[in-house]
Amino acid sequence: MQQQSLPKLIVIVGPTASGKTRFGIELADAFGGEIISADSRQVYQHMNIGTAKESGSWKYRWAIPPYRAYMVEDIPHHLIDYVDPKVTYTVAQFQRDAIRKINSIHKRNHIPMLVGGTGLYVQSVVDNFLIPTVKPDLKLRTYLESCTIEELVHKLRELDESLITTIDVHNKRRLIRAIEVASQDPITDRSHQSAPCFDTLQIGIHVDREVLYTRINARVDAMIDAGLIQEIQSLLDRGYDWDLPSMSSVGYRQFRPYFEGTASLESCIEAVKQDTRRYAKRQLTWFRRDVRIVWCTGVEEAMLHIESFLSKSSL
Repeated sequence: MQQQSLPKLIVIVGPTASGKTRFGIELADAFGGEIISADSRQVYQHMNIGTAKESGSWKYRWAIPPYRAYMVEDIPHHLIDYVDPKVTYTVAQFQRDAIRKINSIHKRNHIPMLVGGTGLYVQSVVDNFLIPTVKPDLKLRTYLESCTIEELVHKLRELDESLITTIDVHNKRRLIRAIEVASQDPITDRSHQSAPCFDTLQIGIHVDREVLYTRINARVDAMIDAGLIQEIQSLLDRGYDWDLPSMSSVGYRQFRPYFEGTASLESCIEAVKQDTRRYAKRQLTWFRRDVRIVWCTGVEEAMLHIESFLSKSSL
């Protein structure tokens, strides 16, 4: 019996401020693609400036069947700007939604392009992770809440060191949840991926470290000029409090001391820059582990790899 070829998927990854959005738009335009966002922050509504979300609008596309997408420069974007910030959106939910979107894009004879910097989101799709369903352990959570960040990092490292590079280690809520999952379902004790769903080409965007850090600092300043403080105030006015997972992400939680009157705006801005640089470093650590990623410095180089990939059978 002849083996059926897998549907093709193009993935664009890289650290924050590396230019993934521009890469994705240009490549989607060149190859008739649609973009699935793999960004754990841009998924949220009302959080635009602090997540560096591209300006776009929701529109219906008259295909068969019709569908609705977030349009940026006439390129359909999916899994962006569609979850209320009060909702906890998990990796398992993203994986399910992303696979559905990829399959629907194939049915329209378009090329699906998964674009983003959330490594666990990307790998959950590329490697078809079997994601554990772990219920909250309230007793464990109560104990962990009394621990310091340093103690939590140590506990997580003891349970599963590989998880350290997948989360923001300065985010106490994320650390507690990672410890909760690792305690109940250690990754070393289970097979955590199954047969792949797609024939995948992964493109990584290479940017020199110093250039990247300069971009990060400049982007944070631009966010402030664009009204990030007003955006955060608007979120608080809407009832989105600081304890929500969405509000605990980089670019938002660092301003809590400013709004509570315990720190200056300048010190909070510097904290955002520092934590964003740290986050970019963790992203690079995560992606560099995957030898399948082809690193490119420009769109033209990426196009050559994609042309070759699309011309070959996945058998």
